[in-house]
Amino acid sequence: MKSTDEQKVVETGAGLEDIVACNSEICFIDGKNGRLLYRGYDVLELAEKSTFEEVAYLLWYGCLPRVTEFKAFLDGFTGSMKLPVETTMILRMFPKAATPMEVIRTAVSSLGHWDPDSGNTGLDACLRKAQRLTLRIPLLVAAHQRLREGLEPIKPVPGHGVAFNFLYTLQGKEPDPLVERAFDVALILHADHELNASTFAARVTAATMADIYSSVTSAIGTLKGPLHGGANMEVMQLIDEIGSPQRAEKTILEKLANKVKIPGFGHRVYRCEDPRVSVLRNYARTVTTHTGRSIYFQITQEIERVVLEQTRVFPNVDLYTASLYTAMGLPRELFTPIFAISRVVGWTSHILEQWSNNRLIRPRAEYVGPADRHYVPIEERSR
Repeated sequence: MKSTDEQKVVETGAGLEDIVACNSEICFIDGKNGRLLYRGYDVLELAEKSTFEEVAYLLWYGCLPRVTEFKAFLDGFTGSMKLPVETTMILRMFPKAATPMEVIRTAVSSLGHWDPDSGNTGLDACLRKAQRLTLRIPLLVAAHQRLREGLEPIKPVPGHGVAFNFLYTLQGKEPDPLVERAFDVALILHADHELNASTFAARVTAATMADIYSSVTSAIGTLKGPLHGGANMEVMQLIDEIGSPQRAEKTILEKLANKVKIPGFGHRVYRCEDPRVSVLRNYARTVTTHTGRSIYFQITQEIERVVLEQTRVFPNVDLYTASLYTAMGLPRELFTPIFAISRVVGWTSHILEQWSNNRLIRPRAEYVGPADRHYVPIEERSR
């Protein structure tokens, strides 16, 4: 049995908080000063100057590409711009009650069966699989949503990036350039975030030497949980509940008084505002105004003001993605799948890094249950 002091030590690390599980060169979070770096590059600079495809290259290969390298890389992306016929057939078989996250979890798992590199565990083959997953997950999400709405899936347009083609294959029209850029930036900002729950799940699975599709499926299953993905959808539900900027203060004060958690605030790692918030706040302001849905942004601003006045809990990445995605015309049931569209780049980067110096991830549990119990025959047991 553990002493009281020993039990306190165990409780301090609950949820593995602040426990370092591995060394990584992919992502650095400075939670005290509010900085996020991908391979040494500040994510704010990447959001301003880069593209999602270039960030994918950076995370997979460890450096930004030169012109010829990037052209060859994009040519490889174009070559993966197609869902296997069998996968589309599977999408048609899901019951209407199936949620988008349930669908992509199963569909992504099935993609491995028709991958031309199936069974090939070489680095080049795994990088090709990472590219295919990055292109095909958005196509899966868009195709399933259209089928749910009684529409036929649409083929992507070669020569365009993930942001353009997701919006195009979902909505059936070329996206507004501002909306496309805003979505591309959102993908950049969500591409990786160190050892969050889904990324850790991917690395644990990869550490067993399971294939990349199994590892990504583990990550998607983890993301499906409401304590990881889905907070931006809850923010949008709160915005709908409030209805107008004038009602925000009263509603939030009542919730805080009743100790109701306000979605879009707080983070396990950051002790200040999530650095991604400033970029998303600006795009939410611009896009909601551009699309005539500025009321969503105004309500969000009021929510932020009241929470910051009443608490020391800062906004996180989910707060402004809600109004931003809604202004883009994206159904809220796709908010969490959109997270997967972006984060698959981070997941696969961590999977490849895990394999580069693999050791089975097998932590220990501190036993705190009863000790020295002895078997009593069933007829002699009092309870």
